[in-house]
Parts: sequence; C-alpha cells; structure tokens
Amino acid sequence: MRGTIIHGPGDVRVEDREDPTIQKPTDAIIRVTAACVCGSDMWPWRGIDEIQDPRPMGHEYVGVVEQIGDDVRNVSVGDFVVGSFMASDNTCEICESGFQSRCIQGEFATPGGAQSELLRVPLADGTLVATPGQPDPKLIPSLLAASDVLGTGWFGAVAAQAGPGKTVAVVGDGAVGLLAVLAAKELGAERIIAMSRHESRQKLAREFGATDIVEERGEDGVAKIKELTDGYGAHSVVEAVGTQESMLQAIHSARPGGHVGFVGVSHDVSLPGETLFAAEVSLLGGPAPVRRFLPELIQLIWDRKIDPGRVFDLELPLGEIAEGYKAMDERRAIKALIRP
Repeated sequence: MRGTIIHGPGDVRVEDREDPTIQKPTDAIIRVTAACVCGSDMWPWRGIDEIQDPRPMGHEYVGVVEQIGDDVRNVSVGDFVVGSFMASDNTCEICESGFQSRCIQGEFATPGGAQSELLRVPLADGTLVATPGQPDPKLIPSLLAASDVLGTGWFGAVAAQAGPGKTVAVVGDGAVGLLAVLAAKELGAERIIAMSRHESRQKLAREFGATDIVEERGEDGVAKIKELTDGYGAHSVVEAVGTQESMLQAIHSARPGGHVGFVGVSHDVSLPGETLFAAEVSLLGGPAPVRRFLPELIQLIWDRKIDPGRVFDLELPLGEIAEGYKAMDERRAIKALIRP
C-alpha cells in the first residue's frame, strides 16, 4: 500500500509500505475511503514538535472494513465505518463515564497512520461505528469530519456547557473552532461569538450559527467580548488553538462562574495559579472523547441535519498530500481532504 511518512519539518512523502495485518483478535483492517490533514499535523510539519525518526501520519479516517479479528463482533467485513483517533474498548468505567479518550486499555487508533490506503484499527469493537448503510458519496466529507474535528469541536462546546440561553465564545477559527460554532448552535446556544480575522472563515462561522464576529485578539479581544456581553463575559468559551495567548484569552473572556472547554492541542501553555484563582471559571478539556459522540453525530449527518464537511475547502489525491500540508500551513485552506 501507499502511505504518508513525515521525515522532518516541511517534508512529508507518500511511500510504498507493507500492508497492515491483523495483530490481535480485536483488530480490524479498513480500506481508507477518505482521510485528511489535521491542524495538529502542522506542529511537526512546522518543526514545533520534534521528529525523532520518520513516522506515519494521519489520524482521521473513514472507510470500508476488509478484515476483522476473531473477537470482533460489532462491525463486519463490508461495513462503512467511522472511527475515533483514540482506540477504546468502550466498556471500561472510564469509557462508560464518557471519556473514551482515556480508556484504561486505550491506545492511538491509527498506529500505521490514516493518510494511507489501508489502516489497522485496534479495539475495533469499541472504536469503530458503522453507518446505517453505504453512504451517499456526498456525505463522506461530513462523516470524515466526525472522526475528529466535529467530535472535538462538539466536546469543546459540551465541556463549556453551551446550551439554551447561553452566550458562547469560540477562540480559534480553524476547523475545530468552526465546528465548535456548529456544535454550540445545535446545543441551543442563544448567542455565538466567533473570534476570527479571516473573511472566508467568518462567512462559514456565520453559516454554522455565529451571531457575532470578533476580530481582535488578546486583551483587545477580551475587551470586545466583555463589551458585547454588558461587561459580564461569555457563559461558555471554547478554546480551539492551544497556545498560551489563546488559553488566557479564553479564560478572561468567560464570566465569573462560566465554563471553558479547551480542546486545542496545548503547546507551552502555563497558567499562573493566581490567574485561575481570580477568574473563578471551570476548566474541562483535553483530547476529545470522539467515540462518545459518534452515534449521535453520524445520525445527524445521515439525516442531513448538519453539514460539517464544509470545513474541507481543498481536496487532493494521496499522492499530492504535501500540497495539503502547505496550503494549511499558509492558511490557503481550512482543511484538506485526501482521497487514497
């Protein structure tokens, strides 16, 4: 098969690799129908995350089951499936509490990299969810979004306790931030403030449900949020970037007693204790338990009630994936969809 390998900053290559095989009776092998480049893939691409050795890339995927291990019961060969980026048994006490991303048996679901033609998925019964049937090809981008960025944005909104009567602010206008806007809308938020400086992303944010746009950042952004909320701040804030500035902006944009859901992959974030003590806000976040939301999200997409696939504004064949990385790095694309 062909698969994507990162060798160093700015250097991803599609190479011939051995086909994955069933290693444990709980594994499944899927033929990848669509994958994509994640915002978190930009960290090693930009050299911020150190690359010790060449390694496979990609953790967002949908596809058709080709093989299953002897112990797999919930999916069958031929099923079209959506999977989380974290493998989980979906039966342990942590999974049952809704945090499959911290399953006691959990592991990365894409050890061979999802930006490839074939993928071995561990703990297939707890990780993969089959769609009600073979999907309309038009639904595939949205189903792919459910495997990470939609579920992550949804978790951010849930962690921030977005809901009816609430004002929600979203820090970050990448795919996760934009889909946090969509999630807040679906959860019934009364007012949704998207923080964005980019016209095309502002437009999509409004189409997903944003009622206000704030272009300012840092202290100026916080002041604008306060101005829009009569000096109180937002009830709920989703942090979808992962930097020190974005985290502090999120915390300071929340009203006392508010909630911050942080889902940006943190890099060099250090929160002073006195800042947290004075803010009097609740924080919940981390790697999203996407598997928790997959059945509901798949059904919403299947019934055409939401269209999260619109965050994909660039589509490329696997052989041209390097251009997808470049386009996202240069902010010429929100998110690149890859067809193996």
